[in-house]
Amino acid sequence: MTQAQSQPGPDAFFEDKPLEDHVVKIYRCAKVVKGGRRFRFAALVIVGDRNGHVGLGYGKANQVPAAVDKGIKNARKNLLAVHRAGGTLPHRVVARFGAAKVVMVPAREGTGVIAGVHLRPLLELAGIRDVLTKCHGSTNPKNLLQAGMAGLKQLRSPEVVEKLRGVKLS
Repeated sequence: MTQAQSQPGPDAFFEDKPLEDHVVKIYRCAKVVKGGRRFRFAALVIVGDRNGHVGLGYGKANQVPAAVDKGIKNARKNLLAVHRAGGTLPHRVVARFGAAKVVMVPAREGTGVIAGVHLRPLLELAGIRDVLTKCHGSTNPKNLLQAGMAGLKQLRSPEVVEKLRGVKLS
C-alpha cells in the first residue's frame, strides 16, 4: 500500500462537493535587470464551499495562472470550519490583524452580507448570508482578510460556550 492510499489528502473531505474559489487581488512586482523589467505575480485567493468551510491562500509565481493555482492550493491547506447560527453569526466578534480591525455583527434574516469588497467573498464562501461588518484602520486586502479569518476563528456555538463556562445558557 502506498502512502497516498493510506492517508487521505486535504481534498478528501470535499470530493463530493468541490470548493469554489475567488481571486481577491493580483499583485505585480517588477525587478529591474539589464534587459528591462522582469515581472512576478502574487495572488490572494479565497476558497469555500458556502456551507461552513473557508480558506485563505497566497501564491507567488512568474505567471498569473501559476500564482492563482498556488494560492488555491495554499487556501485548501488552510481551511477553517466556521460556526454559524442559521445563515448568520452566533455572536458579535471583533478581530485585529496588523493595523486592520474588523467588527462583524449578526443580522436578521434577509439583511444580506453588508461588507466591503474584500470581506464580502470571504463571508459568502463561508456560508454566511446575513451579517453587518465594519472595518477600521488599514484597508490593505491582506490584512483585512487575515483579520476576517481571525474573527471567524473566534466564533463559538452556544454548546461550546456552555461547556467552556460550565453554565447553562438560556
